[in-house]
Amino acid sequence: MISFSQLEKMVRGDAALRRRQVLQPIGGPGDKIFPPTYPADRRDAPPQHVYEVRKIDGTEIWCVLLDSVQSQANRMEEALLTAVREEGIRIPHLIVDFKDHGIFGLSEITSLDAPHRVYDAIMRDSLVDGKPFMQSEIGIRLAQAKPDDASALLELSPTALLFGAWHSTGGGGGLGARFARCLVSEIMAIDVPVELGSARGQQNDTRQGANALPLRRDIDSEVRTAGRRTGSRMDPLGIQRKVEVFKTDDGSWDVSKDGAGKGAKQVRPSEINHGNIAPTVAPLGITCDHAEHTFVLSFAAMRRLRFGSRDRDAFGRTLIAALGLLALAEQDLRGYSLRSRCDLVPHGLAPLEVVHPDGTADIVEVDLDSARHVYEEAFEAAQKAGFNLATDPVRLAPQDKLVYLVKESQRLALSGKGGEAEDEK
Repeated sequence: MISFSQLEKMVRGDAALRRRQVLQPIGGPGDKIFPPTYPADRRDAPPQHVYEVRKIDGTEIWCVLLDSVQSQANRMEEALLTAVREEGIRIPHLIVDFKDHGIFGLSEITSLDAPHRVYDAIMRDSLVDGKPFMQSEIGIRLAQAKPDDASALLELSPTALLFGAWHSTGGGGGLGARFARCLVSEIMAIDVPVELGSARGQQNDTRQGANALPLRRDIDSEVRTAGRRTGSRMDPLGIQRKVEVFKTDDGSWDVSKDGAGKGAKQVRPSEINHGNIAPTVAPLGITCDHAEHTFVLSFAAMRRLRFGSRDRDAFGRTLIAALGLLALAEQDLRGYSLRSRCDLVPHGLAPLEVVHPDGTADIVEVDLDSARHVYEEAFEAAQKAGFNLATDPVRLAPQDKLVYLVKESQRLALSGKGGEAEDEK
C-alpha cells in the first residue's frame, strides 16, 4: 500500500494520480438511470439532460453527464465531513453555529458544505469573538491569502486548496485570490442512445451510441434522450376537473369566489393538488453501455502553491495530496447513490495510477485504511514543519441580520409567499 514517503516523492516530481472506474446501474447493465436535468436553452422547452459527443477509441460517441465536477467536489466534501464527525479525522474547517437561534432544521453550516467554501457569504456574515468575520484576524489572513503564500488556507480550510476557491468579494471588485482546483472528478454515461431533431422538435434521426451517424453541426439541431419517463396520478377522492374551485395568488382557495377572497380566480382542482393527473410522457432517463468515473489529482497544480520555504512547500503540498486520496477513499466507502433512480456500482475495481512526467504510468495500491493512515502522517508532518493546523473547528456565530434573513425566508416559504429563485423569471 502507498506510504507517506512514496506520496511525498510523487508530489515532488510526478504529474498526477488518476483513476478511470467503470460503473454500471445497480439494477444491472442496460437498466434505465436518470441523470440530472438542467434548464433548456429555450424558455418554453422542458428541462433536459446534458449531452456531449466525446471521441473514444477514435469514434465519436454520445455521452451524458451524470455527476459534474462541482457536484463531485460537494460529494467528496460531504464524505470528508462524515469522516470528521464519525471517525474523528482531523481536517481543519470552520463552523457557523445556528443551534441557539431557533431556526427550524438548521444547526450548523461548515466550510465543507458551504457553496463557496471558506469564502462563502455565510462565513462573511458571521462573527468571530463578536467581530465580523472578514475583520477578524482569521478573516484578514484568509483575505490576504494568495497562491504564493497559501498557508492560511492550509491551516484553516485545506479543502479550499484541494477543490478550488475564489474570494469573489475580495478587494478590486471581485478580483480576490483564486485558487485553482487540484482535484477533478466527474461521472459520465458512455454510449447513450439519443434522438436528434430540429430546434422546433421535428425528429431528424435517431443515434444509437457508437453506431451514430456523423454528428450534425448545424445550430438548429436539438438532442434529447431516446428514453422516456411516464407520470400520472389517480385521486382516491375521485374529484372531477369540472368542479368549480377559486384560488388566490397567496395559494388559499375555496369553492366560491367570495370564500376564497379578493382577487381569486377559477382554477382546475389539479392546481390546488386535488383530482387526477393525466398520464404524461417526457423525454427523460437514459440507458448506456456503461458509466465512467474519472478522478485526477494533479501534482502539477499543487506545485503552483507555496507556503514560505522549500520544506513547508513539500509538506503542505503532500498534505493536500493526502487529503485528495482520503476524499476518494471516503467517497468509495459510501458508494454511488447520485440521486433518485441513479444508483451505480463499480464494474470491477480499477486501480489508481501515478502518471510520471513522461506520460507513462504505474499502478499504486490505495485502500481506505492506507488513505487514512497516510493522511494522518501528512498532518503530523505538516505540524512539525511549522503549520499551525486547526485541530478543532473554528466556530463562528451568525450575525443577527443573517439569522433574520433565514427565519424570514422560512416564514415566507411555509406561508407559500416565498417567491421564485433568483435565476427564475
